Amino acid sequence: MEKVYFFISDIHLGFQDKAEEDEKEKKLINFLKFAETNCDELFIVGDLFDYWFEYRRVYQKGFYRTLSALKDLSERNIKFHYFIGNHDFLHRDFFEKEFSAIMHPDALSTELNGKKFFIAHGDGLVSNDTGYNIIKWILRNRFFQWLYSLLHPDLGIAIASKTSKSSRVYTEKKDYGEVDGLFESAKKKIDEEFDYVIFGHLHRRLIVNYNQGTYINLGSWLDKPCYGVFRNEKFEIIEL
Repeated sequence: MEKVYFFISDIHLGFQDKAEEDEKEKKLINFLKFAETNCDELFIVGDLFDYWFEYRRVYQKGFYRTLSALKDLSERNIKFHYFIGNHDFLHRDFFEKEFSAIMHPDALSTELNGKKFFIAHGDGLVSNDTGYNIIKWILRNRFFQWLYSLLHPDLGIAIASKTSKSSRVYTEKKDYGEVDGLFESAKKKIDEEFDYVIFGHLHRRLIVNYNQGTYINLGSWLDKPCYGVFRNEKFEIIEL
């Protein structure tokens, strides 16, 4: 029997005001409950949180309902993958130990229901984004992360929140091209005989056929919450 796979990206928990956050998180939790009985695997394709900096003994408050729902998901033996995004870039081992999450700091090449998938958050894959790639190297560097962890959590998380908002302004103002800046990267992967290429990051929901493959951008929950589903050899995006 073919499996059912769900995909979400760019939820950005913690970015909006309290009323919007409460509504968004409620939809996310309902979706995770739905996923418990309706999919075989879940792919979180980056930026679940608007910022995430996991200290050795401290993690930020405010998301206990989401974390509880992820725990329920793992206890139902639903495998879920977590791709590190450009906003929630520092994870230690909390998600792996508590939820048995499969963490992906980079892209994943895999086969689902007999089709070849290339899945990544998408940051750093745009050809004209050298400046961001330099910043990404610094942010992902373990030595710099260790130095940052010496800050008091209240200060560290406050800086991370402000930096996250600045990053979004940069991303939204940059001209990435007619379709989006990741389409060229997707075409190269399809030319390498991938059937589906899935990205997030740019907050532009797209399904584009190219040659023998399909490029999908999962959009953002800051616009309209949605999820991707692959089943019966068909990929679609469904609004919540």
